[in-house]
Amino acid sequence: MTSKIDIIEADALSGVRHGFLGRTGGVSTGLYESLNVGIGSDDVLSDVETNRRRALEAVAKRAKLVTLHQVHSADAVIVDKPWPDDMRPEADAMATNRPGIALGILSADCAPILLADTEAGVIGAAHAGWKGAMTGVTRSVVEKMEELGAERSRIAAAIGPCIGRGSYEVDDAFRKRFEAIEEENEQFFREGAPGHHYFDLEAYVASWLTYLEVGAIERLELDTYANEDRFFSYRRATHREEPDYGRQLSLIVF
Repeated sequence: MTSKIDIIEADALSGVRHGFLGRTGGVSTGLYESLNVGIGSDDVLSDVETNRRRALEAVAKRAKLVTLHQVHSADAVIVDKPWPDDMRPEADAMATNRPGIALGILSADCAPILLADTEAGVIGAAHAGWKGAMTGVTRSVVEKMEELGAERSRIAAAIGPCIGRGSYEVDDAFRKRFEAIEEENEQFFREGAPGHHYFDLEAYVASWLTYLEVGAIERLELDTYANEDRFFSYRRATHREEPDYGRQLSLIVF
């Protein structure tokens, strides 16, 4: 029996076609069961392509899916027209004002962010791991949306499933990176074992959106690491010494 695609929607993006998808409803097997959309994984490419088609059709039939070669940067691009999967630019955020282009972000613990200014007809999407978040990927995507006519006060943003604080243990050096930038960043860490801390990636990403003064921010508070039946997780796979991991898709389209 084929499982159903798990589509999670955000109230903040009501009226805009979008979805934070889980790992069910695809054709992949083994480590990648079942809706793995990661072209960069070692999964069977034809299965990944089938999964990407299924995922797109579940949210926005007849739209054109555009994804990036994500590199944990703060770089954002404007999408004027779809590009082939093998010509994805290296970036971690994008914006468009073109109807029918579905902006897709792949993740497996990092935070996917979907954004929309419905009045301007501008959407954005970003991939925020700790490095991209720290260096300003949220600012980059908001600025690209502004170039297309969006206004910050009208932008609604939703942060999708990502690793939760209770699952994200880091060391002293990691914490010091953040506190060196802003002492107030200590609020995103909770003490763990000696020399270790728990980092709240979702709250940190939300703080950037608050700083940027976007109009609405929604946190879905779904932990990819802790919900194995629902989401892929890079860290979970690493802890189990598995050779690879699947990626889930978050997408938005006018």
